[in-house]
Amino acid sequence: MNRKAVSLVLGGAMLISAVSGMNAGAEEAATEGKTYDSVTLTLYSPGNENSVPTKAIVKYGELLEEASNGSITCDVHFGGDLGDDANSIESTRMGTIDVIFAGTSGFTSFYDKAKVLDLPFLFTSAEEANEIVNSEIGEQIFDGLGDYDLVFLSEGDNGMRNISTTGNWKQIKSAEDVEGLKIRVPQSTMYTDVWSALGATPVSLSLAELTTALSNGTVDAQDNATYHEVANATWDDIKYYSYINYMWMGCTMAMNKASYDKLSEDTQQLLKDKAKEAAQYSFDCIAEDNVTAQKTMEDGGVEFCEDPDVDSFKTKLDIPAYYERYKDEAWYDADLIDTIYNYEK
Repeated sequence: MNRKAVSLVLGGAMLISAVSGMNAGAEEAATEGKTYDSVTLTLYSPGNENSVPTKAIVKYGELLEEASNGSITCDVHFGGDLGDDANSIESTRMGTIDVIFAGTSGFTSFYDKAKVLDLPFLFTSAEEANEIVNSEIGEQIFDGLGDYDLVFLSEGDNGMRNISTTGNWKQIKSAEDVEGLKIRVPQSTMYTDVWSALGATPVSLSLAELTTALSNGTVDAQDNATYHEVANATWDDIKYYSYINYMWMGCTMAMNKASYDKLSEDTQQLLKDKAKEAAQYSFDCIAEDNVTAQKTMEDGGVEFCEDPDVDSFKTKLDIPAYYERYKDEAWYDADLIDTIYNYEK
């Protein structure tokens, strides 16, 4: 399924997918004792060809076709073919895309409950996040997606957010080192809340503005994962990097509910099972990419702090009491937050 193969039928693929979905129950094929619908599904990642979400959605298509012995065929698109995150998620809700794999932040514009995943220091690592969000806890977080014409399939990785600074600032080893630091953050209140509480000066900028902001001193830091900094070429002015693992980012795989509901139980279960495998693949890819990215940055002169005083950040924020500042938000669920925060700790 190379890009030419998956993109040539752009104009008619979604119509074929919709018709196939409507008639899914009419033609079935038996595979290894299970019966799978004969259906063509349109899969999409807004990321570019080399992004982890795109690699994962391509892998998902391969897994489905192989496991169903060809009963399920996948028309895979990526890189803006079917729109950006917001537009493609909306297209999935409408049914012109069957399965979307995109940053979880794109879902929070209409699905507040997923905002719980943006709480700082909720997870200690990507590995812990994977175990939690792809368990019954993840199902609980996303159980309301059906109200928005979507079915949750799995949660993939988009990296742990850390902190890196330019030569205009020092290496970050503890919370006291960020006092007064101008740090670029995404355009999200929950991100600005964290850094303001830590005594830094958060500056909300789009990713496209980051490189210039670091170069001209508008900001002296960013909070991206190593692989993000290398992939997006935002590390040219970075001198120091510290693994504070303060926030985990996810990618959500979801399917149009109407398309999903038309399928047999065996097919639905296969879709979920292989979505979990594709999610695991995304975690594995990012783990490998982070290692490669760190080597690239080290070769370029960036100095890494592998063991900063993470507890100093938690203490200054007063984690987990910090979370109660959001207790009046519709998405706030004290029991859920407590379950996640204390998960096997």
